[in-house]
Amino acid sequence: MKIPVHKQKLLDDITDELKLIDGVKAIVLGGSYAVGLATESSDLDIGIYYSAQHLFDIKEIKRVAEKYADNEQPTVTGFYEWGPWVNGGAWINTPSGEVDFLYKNIDQITQTIDNAKKGIWENNYEQQPPYGFSSVIFLAETHYSIPLYDPNDVIETMKESIKQYPQKLKHSVIQQSLWSAEFTIWQAEKFALKADIYNTVGCLTRAMNNIVSALFALNEIYPMGDKRAIELIEQAKVKPVNLTSRVSDILCCGKNSLEHNVEQIKCLFNETAGFTNGQYKPYYEL
Repeated sequence: MKIPVHKQKLLDDITDELKLIDGVKAIVLGGSYAVGLATESSDLDIGIYYSAQHLFDIKEIKRVAEKYADNEQPTVTGFYEWGPWVNGGAWINTPSGEVDFLYKNIDQITQTIDNAKKGIWENNYEQQPPYGFSSVIFLAETHYSIPLYDPNDVIETMKESIKQYPQKLKHSVIQQSLWSAEFTIWQAEKFALKADIYNTVGCLTRAMNNIVSALFALNEIYPMGDKRAIELIEQAKVKPVNLTSRVSDILCCGKNSLEHNVEQIKCLFNETAGFTNGQYKPYYEL
């Protein structure tokens, strides 16, 4: 969706103010507008990049946020108040819609990219619902972001470095995600036999997330997060047959359907593992 005129004006005005703040190295448009999946109600997600050696003044960010806030005090945080990955920022309600400021530590992102090229990644389940924050999202945000202010080509340099999906990362995500899914499904079978809804459903949702993560890697697509994940995989080349309907069927559980749901996700797992052409190897025989 093209940015409406009133939102574009707001974006331009905010960018013009933010780029004057000492310590702001770059500014990007991220989120659904950057990916091309925005709707009329979508927020403007503005990434504010900085170096850990030269922090900007949070008071200056607050000043800009308050200037554009609509009749209320906006939430403005310090660095890393939201957690080790999402960091911090601001939530602002404006007459032209909601705006989010998101702090981006260039040093952390660069290190995460370097690790990804070595096949090193992680997922922090406590950082955000429903499935946590994968470090691969940093690569996705970099890939899809639209530079608004980048005088030293910080964003462009990082974009170029991940233009090609790292093959070591691909193998690592597929291997770790599918093993986690297989192990989790194995546990789900035991819980289902006991009609244990709490633990069976937990296993099903966890395993489904693992399968989806593997499918993103198989297609060499950087995942932006859990929103619209199934929709994006449906548009990909490598995907299970009737994925959307199968996900719905597997995750719609009742006490008497648990064993059936587990059998369904086993089939989905096997089909996904088959796409690796034997590259996926379980760590242990279950």
